[in-house]
Amino acid sequence: MKRGFLTIYAGENAAVFRALSAPARVDMLKLLCAKGSMNVNEIARELDLPQSTVATAIMILEEAGLVETKAAKARKGYQKICTALYDEILLSFEDQAFKHDEDVIEVAMPIGLYTSCETHAPCGLCSTDGVIGLLDVPDYFLDPQRMQAGLLWFGRGHVEYKFPNNAKILNRNVNAIEFSMELSSEVPGTNPDWPSDITVWINGVAVGTWTSPGDYGDKRGAFTPSWWKLEGSQYGKLKTWRISKKGTFIDGVAASDVTIDDLAISQHSSIRLRVGIADDARNTGGINIFGRGFGNYGRDILMRIDLA
Repeated sequence: MKRGFLTIYAGENAAVFRALSAPARVDMLKLLCAKGSMNVNEIARELDLPQSTVATAIMILEEAGLVETKAAKARKGYQKICTALYDEILLSFEDQAFKHDEDVIEVAMPIGLYTSCETHAPCGLCSTDGVIGLLDVPDYFLDPQRMQAGLLWFGRGHVEYKFPNNAKILNRNVNAIEFSMELSSEVPGTNPDWPSDITVWINGVAVGTWTSPGDYGDKRGAFTPSWWKLEGSQYGKLKTWRISKKGTFIDGVAASDVTIDDLAISQHSSIRLRVGIADDARNTGGINIFGRGFGNYGRDILMRIDLA
């Protein structure tokens, strides 16, 4: 796995600051960066810490998006393999509010407002009030009630959104574009070890693929309504695709050589975002997209354009 850097802004990313506030958790990150992936027992032995302490610390680091874990078979049952996602974490005191006014465009897109789709069962949509249509019937992805969706899922295929290209309206050039959304794999029930290659396309160009480790159902999502069954998908990981003149990065980690110039942003009045499973994906574990009223973030898909 390629690792890179993560930029966090003062006053934001509270979970990251919390995760880094304990010296023991920092020591674990340093150990994983130095020696590569390790299981919980190995970390505990190396740092001379109780296994329970390490397990709790790893959970906090994972929730902050600093560590990724995967279940692997052991001699007896399963073990949790832990991997540090970043070599460097940079703290920025840049005035984001000022930059937003002058040089940034942000557009939030409800997850149900896709303009086209091709989905295959298992699939479905939910609002905060209940299931929309019938489960595992792809035709219901065309139902007008989809606009109320706060959670959608499918095994194969994609959904595509059209964002307004406000940079073209302002006659401004684009330095970079970002898309952020909460995602996980999709499996009937839940399974934390269910990898899925989730790809993002922009204006028809595949920019980068993130392999979701699993479908999270160990606890109820922070925003997931109480009526939603506990044995179903509860939350995902908040992932950000950023495309700049330097290439494409997923959460700061290099993902592809596609640059902002490859997307021909200025030639289109809209910016098309497609999210799904590529036909040639190695891991076809499906996808959950969490929107308002579901998951750990309860937010729409966010597009952010950095203007030149």
